[in-house]
Order: sequence, then C-alpha cells, then structure tokens
Amino acid sequence: MTQAAAPEAMATEKAVIDDTTVDGAPVAETHATTEAHAAPEAHAKPKALGMDATMWVALAMLIVIALAVWKKVPAMIGAALDKQIAGIKEQLDQATNLRKEAEAIKADYEAKAKQAAAEAEAMKAHAVEEAKLIVSKAKADATALIARRSKAAEEKIAAAERAAIADVRAQAAAAAAAAAEALIAAHHDAKADAGLVDATIAKLN
Repeated sequence: MTQAAAPEAMATEKAVIDDTTVDGAPVAETHATTEAHAAPEAHAKPKALGMDATMWVALAMLIVIALAVWKKVPAMIGAALDKQIAGIKEQLDQATNLRKEAEAIKADYEAKAKQAAAEAEAMKAHAVEEAKLIVSKAKADATALIARRSKAAEEKIAAAERAAIADVRAQAAAAAAAAAEALIAAHHDAKADAGLVDATIAKLN
C-alpha cells in the first residue's frame, strides 16, 4: 500500500465506525427500532356513568367540601384557631406581666440601692460633723481647763505673795516696834513720856 492510498483507507474506516453502534448494528436500523418502540399506542379512557376519572375526582372534592360546610368544619377550625390564638395571647400577656414585674423589681432595687447609698453618705457626713464637734469641744474644754487652772495657780501665787508680804510687813513692824520701844526705853524716862503723851493728846484735840 502506498502513502497516497493510506488516507483513503482511514477515511473509509471512520465512516463505517460512525454508522455502527456499540453492538455492531447499523445506526439507521437502531434509530428506526427506537422510534418504533417509542410510538405511543392509542388507548380509550375509562368512563363510568358518562364521566371520566378527572370528573369523578372533581365530584369527590365537591362532595367533601359540601360535607365540611354541612358539618361546620370551617367553624370548628376557626374556633380551634381562635382558641389557639387566645392561648398565645394569654401567654404573651403573662410574659408582658412578668416583664413588667421584673422591671418594677429592678427599678425598686435600684431605688433602694440609691437610697441606701444616700443614707450611707448622710451617715458618713453626720459622723464627720459629730467628730469635728467632739474634737472642737474637747479643744475648747481643754483650753478652758488650762485657763482655769492657770488662773487658779496665778491666784494661789498672788495670795502666797500677799501672805508673804503681809508676813514680812508684820515681822518688820514688830521688829520696828521692838526697836522703837527699846530706843524709847533707853532715851526717855517717865517724865519725858508724860510730856510726849500730853503733846500727842494736844494734837488729837
């Protein structure tokens, strides 16, 4: 086989492969067989009392709906739904009330906490004021006590000084009187004393 005849042989083999199925049957015959099997056969629809299946289904649905209306099924369903809605509403109301109670308890707790804090601050301020008053009173009392004791000491010192001065004066007067008496006794006799007494009496008159 020459090189020019090789491409022609390959093209012929490709055409045969394209026209053949996997099992070796020609493609044209396979398509014809498939179309023959796929063609639908014409069947007559079953009927009863002149109505087909679709009409019977529609009639059954109408009967069911009529029975439901006659037995007041919608009303029962509505009542059940209303009852369920009422239950849900009651639960929501309970939840709302619980929330309000919780908020009220929280507000009461916060108010009590604020009041307790304010009372604690007031007690602290009152205690500080009382401490200041006590310290101030103690200082005033100590100052007054020191002043009283100082005054008493000064008075005692002054009294002691006055007593000492009086004692010194008394002793000096006694000493002067004794010295004068001794001097008079040494330099004056009874006649001179009589003249001195007379002179003193005359001055008094």
